[in-house]
Amino acid sequence: MLDCQRHLFDMPDDVVWLNNASQGPLLKAAVAAGHVGVERKAHPWFVYRSRVEEEADKCRDLFAGLVGATGSDIAVVPATSYGVAVAAANIEIPAGRRIVALESQFPNNLYAWRIRAHQTGAQMVEVARPEDGDWTAAVLAEIDERTALATLPPSHWTDGAAIDLERISDRCREVGAALFVDATQAAGAMPIDVGRLQPDYLVASGYKWLLCPYRLSFLYVAPHRQDGRPVEHAKWNCGAVPPDGAHHRGNDAPNGGTRFDMGERHDPIALTMGIAALRQLNDWEPAEISATIAPLTDAIAEGAAEHGLSFPARPHRVPHYIGLRRPAAPFTEDVGRKLAAQNVHVSMRGDSLRLSPHVYCRPADVERFFSALDAAAGG
Repeated sequence: MLDCQRHLFDMPDDVVWLNNASQGPLLKAAVAAGHVGVERKAHPWFVYRSRVEEEADKCRDLFAGLVGATGSDIAVVPATSYGVAVAAANIEIPAGRRIVALESQFPNNLYAWRIRAHQTGAQMVEVARPEDGDWTAAVLAEIDERTALATLPPSHWTDGAAIDLERISDRCREVGAALFVDATQAAGAMPIDVGRLQPDYLVASGYKWLLCPYRLSFLYVAPHRQDGRPVEHAKWNCGAVPPDGAHHRGNDAPNGGTRFDMGERHDPIALTMGIAALRQLNDWEPAEISATIAPLTDAIAEGAAEHGLSFPARPHRVPHYIGLRRPAAPFTEDVGRKLAAQNVHVSMRGDSLRLSPHVYCRPADVERFFSALDAAAGG
């Protein structure tokens, strides 16, 4: 476990930020790096493109270290939706086959697949929330020889309910189905090993648990997918395309994750900030981050039980965030606003009040939350 790391963030003492799953605050080191990046953009005559290219590769390497990959497998992308678009452009979904997802899954990893199913005549299967809380068993029951793709997160974004992707990956390989993983609510906060999961693609937005700025996200592309079609076409990922456009790529275009990079990937501001953030996460290590946050979510679960609230129970929830529900009378939409007025910040996600602490949180923050909740929600 890590000691409280609040001193590395510009966070006033009276702020209770239990909302990292919505927005990770920037590290002081990342803010300082951002200032350096702004100065470079203000004075571009001092910036050498080769240096920014090296920084993009450094970000790839650092993200790869968090998920058990190699830097050459990583694309620099602007958002989860971009990674989904890459996968949707390259995974074959024949007519009559099935795409398996979760009910009320995060929209960025749902809408594109609904459109793809409509286009190809495939069937969209959105697994209903299981009454016993065991999402893994519910998903496994829907994966069979008809399945072309399982597109899933390691946990449900509304409440932290866990999905065992290792078991699901094994089943996908048994039936010949592709696996797409949206790791936005996991990468950087808990151990992930793409060598074990063997996904076709894995994407993570950077501005949450990766503590990066907006517009800096990462896509892992499995080696057998690295000759695919990018969603943007440029000299650096298509090579010398003939004038008649006969080929979607030239023979000199690279394979590897860089093939799927976004346009304007060499951002002199975001990359410097990303390096600072990802370097710190690697120093902390995801296993230690998870072990540090887990006692806080356990304390939240204990307090929630005393308040008569429901939540995903161990072992069916991830260690780093948790969603609370009030069965008798669901939370009203304004409860988040009332909590924020007391400088306690959480998220309403569906009927779930989602709490997502990080290494800057303290046990006293959990106590503050329940006191504020009693005032906001009437005890």
